Amino acid sequence: MKNKIDLKLWSGIAISAFFIVLLLRKIDFHQLWTALYKVDYRFVALAVMATFASYFLRAVRWHYLLIPEKRISLGSLFPATIIGYMANNLLPARLGEFIRAYVLAQKEGLQTPNVFASLVIDRLFDGFTVLLMLLFTLFTLKLPQGMTDAESVLKTGGVVTFALYAGIIIFLFLLKRQTMRTLHWTGVLLKPFPQKFSERIIRSLGSFISGIRLSSKGGHIGALLVSSLLIWICCIIPVYSVLLGFGITLPVTASMFILVLLVFAVMVPASPGYIGTYHYACFKGLSAFGIPESTAVTVALVIHAVGFFPVIIAGLYYVWKNKLSFNELQGMEKSR
Repeated sequence: MKNKIDLKLWSGIAISAFFIVLLLRKIDFHQLWTALYKVDYRFVALAVMATFASYFLRAVRWHYLLIPEKRISLGSLFPATIIGYMANNLLPARLGEFIRAYVLAQKEGLQTPNVFASLVIDRLFDGFTVLLMLLFTLFTLKLPQGMTDAESVLKTGGVVTFALYAGIIIFLFLLKRQTMRTLHWTGVLLKPFPQKFSERIIRSLGSFISGIRLSSKGGHIGALLVSSLLIWICCIIPVYSVLLGFGITLPVTASMFILVLLVFAVMVPASPGYIGTYHYACFKGLSAFGIPESTAVTVALVIHAVGFFPVIIAGLYYVWKNKLSFNELQGMEKSR
């Protein structure tokens, strides 16, 4: 297991190093420092506040996801959320999701698998919202000339991925409402595969769905949908604000397009903190709108810093406040 994790870590570092090298070739360090000196940091401060607002709203959404399990205060949910995102920035293999579930489960006396199941649904809400944003952006934003092929590929990919997410949500709904019947038909579809594999999948689905207790109350579902929308509005604001801080005026849809690229970038296996892949995706998105390469690199560095350093500082504070240790957090890898 240890070798497997090390392989993932070093593969991610290699991918990050590759994209960092690509970026370094574009950097004029004199222009970079000049741009950093001239930026209006009031907009950067606004970006930081919007970033923390998005984390707070994630805690709110998590509250409604966990209501059937237990009513949990934001005083517990927000620190666990911050610690989880800090861990995603510092530790390999996106351990932050497991750590987020572990921290809350320990504090509230819940079963960690049940809490983690709520985060799977949490991520589905994120994915669905991002795909809606991608489709809205691609069908309303006029991309610069020379990106016609890329636009077509993104539109096709967006529609296909949207359909895939919709299918997953429908499947989970049926699995929850008609568990035995859905598991039966899943077994029928898995018949061409080895029996041990099919049985393992069926058992895993049954165990997973038993940990999901999504509220059926209209008010709770509405709160989940509204909070998801507000979360991503607060994610768009930092990109738009940093651009304004550099004196760059682009449509809000351009910030949405760049944000979607960043979301896809963090899905690529990379070193902790998404170093390299995040910056390169942001750089390419900005360059598409005619932003000079040196400026685009600088903006990418600042946008990443806004979501990287403040959450680490806040996460360390909550780790200290909750009397946790990094050894304990890293030990989550062994219990996955």
